[in-house]
Amino acid sequence: MMQPREVEIRPPVDEPALLVGLVCGGVMRSVVEDHLDELERLVDTAGGRVVGRLIQERPAPEPATLIGSGFVAKVAAEAAAEQVRSVVFDEDLTASQVRNLEQSMPDDVKVLDRAAVILDIFAARARSREARTQVELAQLNYLLPRLTRRWRHLSRQAGGIGTRGVGETQLEIDRRLVSRRIAQLKDKLATIERDRRLRRERRRDMPTVALVGYTNAGKSSLFRALSRTPVLVEDRLFATLDPRARRVALGEDVTVVMTDTVGFIRKLPHDLVAPFRSTLEEAVDADLILHVVDAAHSSWEEHLRIGDQVLDGLGVESERAFVVLNKLDLLAGQPPPPPDNRPGLAVSAATGTGLDELRTAIRRQLLVAPGVVMLRVPLEDASMVKLAVSLPHQLARRYRAESVDLALRVDGWRLADAGLDAYRIADWDDVSHGGR
Repeated sequence: MMQPREVEIRPPVDEPALLVGLVCGGVMRSVVEDHLDELERLVDTAGGRVVGRLIQERPAPEPATLIGSGFVAKVAAEAAAEQVRSVVFDEDLTASQVRNLEQSMPDDVKVLDRAAVILDIFAARARSREARTQVELAQLNYLLPRLTRRWRHLSRQAGGIGTRGVGETQLEIDRRLVSRRIAQLKDKLATIERDRRLRRERRRDMPTVALVGYTNAGKSSLFRALSRTPVLVEDRLFATLDPRARRVALGEDVTVVMTDTVGFIRKLPHDLVAPFRSTLEEAVDADLILHVVDAAHSSWEEHLRIGDQVLDGLGVESERAFVVLNKLDLLAGQPPPPPDNRPGLAVSAATGTGLDELRTAIRRQLLVAPGVVMLRVPLEDASMVKLAVSLPHQLARRYRAESVDLALRVDGWRLADAGLDAYRIADWDDVSHGGR
């Protein structure tokens, strides 16, 4: 069976690129500059090299080209002067806008939008079967309305023997192949997601902590520091795409499964919203969410707000989130406090500053969560000890000289029915006070 050909949207290494931004709708120019700074980092991660940027101010986007014919000519002249290979727009472009813009650009100059660059990065960095399947599906959904660009050279032919209708025929074949492949990938993803849910269920007997946050906030660095696991850490956007889970000992007999997730970003491409959120489902079921923020970034409050919006869209309750202001080592003064009196801490994953306090805070957050109860069962009552240590959803267990202590999530069953209600204690004495 014929397969749809791959469409390469990844610039070669060190490909010169020109960035284009648009100021409209009351947005301040400084905001657009900040967005272009992020777009430049995306282009760098994708293998490009930004040689210039242009910003247009207009009341509203122009439907045909986004920026208007006069500014299109300016962009084309700049692209020719700088000998760029790609012109990258910070806004999403429609298929017709891309076609109109490319017709005005010098030969061999591609017109890309932020979505194309992000999709390219995801395609290059996805490693797991699930991530690669999700990215291929997103790429094909992005490609489908833009297939006319693939056969533009045939549509320009005036005719002749063997050429009549070839462009349109091949276009229809490609559309059918792409649509068929999209359906196959959706079926494959449904199976993968079902398997992932089963794996998550098998981990439910151990407390789970998910690291979330804006891309390049230092989640992987914090994950490596807490789990003492060698993982990839790069000062680039989307260094981590595939969720990683490790057992992490937090001290005081508390062990959790910690998961590192994909980073948030502004203007996430529409075709990546579903796979992006699917990857973040690890956070939905987590007992505690560490919302990691780059406190040294000038837009850290906006990054926190974007993350809050994503978590809210996933149905994550705000009381399960704990703000971690990372990169304390890069701050000249005092770290900013978490807004709205939210629980949080300032740390440096790079130097280790504040990590002991963070471990203590994670323990406290887990052990005072709603539905968590503490038991102290005397060792002399052997039958009850055997019953207690076999209970599901144990957050922590500690053996003392005369008893065994357990912290449990009570969901779906009652201690009274098990005959253990009499062994309740007020709290996890030593842990909740930070030490023995």
